[in-house]
Amino acid sequence: MMRHDNPKAIKLLILYASYGDGHLQAARAIQSALEKRGHVQTAVLDLMAKSHPLIHGMARRFYRSSYTKLPSLYGWMYGFTRPMKHDSMLGSFLHAFGRGTMNGIVRQEQPDAIIYTFPSYALPPASKQAARHIPSFAIITDFDLHQRWVHPRIDRYYVATEDLKTELVSLGISGSRVAATGIPLKQSFKPRAATAELYKRYGLSPALPAVLLMAGADGVTPAVLELGERLLARSGALQVALVCGRNESLRKAAALRFAGHPEASRIRVFGYVEPIHELMSLASCIVTKPGGITLSEAIAANLPIFTYRPAPGQELRNAVYLAERGAAVIASRPGQLVSAITRLLASPERLEQSRSALRLLQTAGAADAIADDILARFSLAQEHVQAVGGRGRLLTE
Repeated sequence: MMRHDNPKAIKLLILYASYGDGHLQAARAIQSALEKRGHVQTAVLDLMAKSHPLIHGMARRFYRSSYTKLPSLYGWMYGFTRPMKHDSMLGSFLHAFGRGTMNGIVRQEQPDAIIYTFPSYALPPASKQAARHIPSFAIITDFDLHQRWVHPRIDRYYVATEDLKTELVSLGISGSRVAATGIPLKQSFKPRAATAELYKRYGLSPALPAVLLMAGADGVTPAVLELGERLLARSGALQVALVCGRNESLRKAAALRFAGHPEASRIRVFGYVEPIHELMSLASCIVTKPGGITLSEAIAANLPIFTYRPAPGQELRNAVYLAERGAAVIASRPGQLVSAITRLLASPERLEQSRSALRLLQTAGAADAIADDILARFSLAQEHVQAVGGRGRLLTE
């Protein structure tokens, strides 16, 4: 877990869940931002995997199968549980998972605060006799609010938009406990200008607009290979960068399918691309699953967004939120998607309108802003402790 070589360091426990990749990405982004500031020790933990490995494995398999094979079931479950309260029977049951393990970790590690990037709040017991209050911070990783995130013992929330802040306030959370920082991205994600060197590195032509077609291991964008073919067939005035992520079988299938394609020179197939910001800088638009992290990356890169048949649940709600603000287009049929993309690329006015909508959603440096805010609260708390003679607590608002 945490190092113990610096007793003066602030010790922070960051919890995530491995249902999809976004929660871990957010946790790593915050960990990196905190540790580069010095005098901080962090540990990142999948609490469910540690406390209930068998149940965790079953839950992950259910998540993958329901999300990819039975999306309507996943969407129904998301909608059914979305308004649940923390003290409801279901809410209490879900937040109880891992509590024993959490109590043991807290006793052993003595963290100064706990940061959540997934709403599984196995919080240590609260009582008037408790030796100290352990501050808790929640980083909401979508543009939609599932009420599982809402809990009276969370001291501060970090959210993607002012709209989410308003929604939390409407549920009784004090506005002083919510910061609209944006969703944290990894420190290496820095939008950059397109250069001749980058075009050469990725085998793309600076003469043609590029469509960045994203797919992932979980919830692969449906019919991604068909979409690539349709884009190439519809217009000779574009190129496609197909990113398959860690889905090696998809990468191989794509490479085989397009190897003898008559328009093979206008498509490039990639596996996992760590510096995805580089490809985003070369693209004119992106087709992607509407997960919170990828959408935030596209927004930061000012890259017009298309989603194809977003799965019911948080991703559909993410897509709808952005579409209502003119920052994304939702398509339900391949032809509809291809037509929307070609219309956008053929119209400088449409491109500028989309980019203007994206600029309204941009927030600079969410991970750094969150890290600074958390550490500033420790400084304020320490000043308060000194002022009252050694007694006090963090986040008193």
